Amino acid sequence: MEKTFMEAMDFRHACKAFDETKKVSDEDIRYILEVGRKSPSSFGQEGWKFLVITNEELKSKLRPHCWNQVQITSCSHLVIVLVAVDNLKPESKVPAKRFSRRELPQDKIDAYVELYGNHLKATGVLDSDKTLYSWGARQTYIAMANMMTAAATKGIDSCPIEGFDKTEVEKVLALDTKEYQVSVVLPFGYRINPQSTQMRLSLEEVVEFIK
Repeated sequence: MEKTFMEAMDFRHACKAFDETKKVSDEDIRYILEVGRKSPSSFGQEGWKFLVITNEELKSKLRPHCWNQVQITSCSHLVIVLVAVDNLKPESKVPAKRFSRRELPQDKIDAYVELYGNHLKATGVLDSDKTLYSWGARQTYIAMANMMTAAATKGIDSCPIEGFDKTEVEKVLALDTKEYQVSVVLPFGYRINPQSTQMRLSLEEVVEFIK
């Protein structure tokens, strides 16, 4: 039985160890990935890619470069969320392709590409591949959060991991870092230990209503 949204939010936690005997079904992992695919992104650029790893040997190679965290090898599916780099650059022509999906006249597409490029320049996003990566990574976190909540509705656990050696992980995955770079590591599976107590600040501490 699927959980309601709020039940999923109460269920979800950063799972520190997965039950290696339990595997997420193909249907459920595709559901989770489909939620990631449908997530919003700035200017609708979808500057991401999801690598789904079930190969145990590859997970073992990655683990030492992810602070040796047991989630990397005990999970059912290890999703590596990548940031597109070159594809986000206006001159790559990819942004124009994204805008053209709306079947707009060419002058409108050109106007959107110009707006997109000007905004990225004005905000310093295009200063370097590093700043472009940082901007793109923020988009991937929207997809990551949606995937974690989608998983939780089905009683599937996850753990967002930033504790990794980016350079070494990219080497193991043989990535062309001009095209894609690693944003976050996201394992999915089923918890083996009871959920820890969820601790959050009160609504009054984090929300201010301005009238």
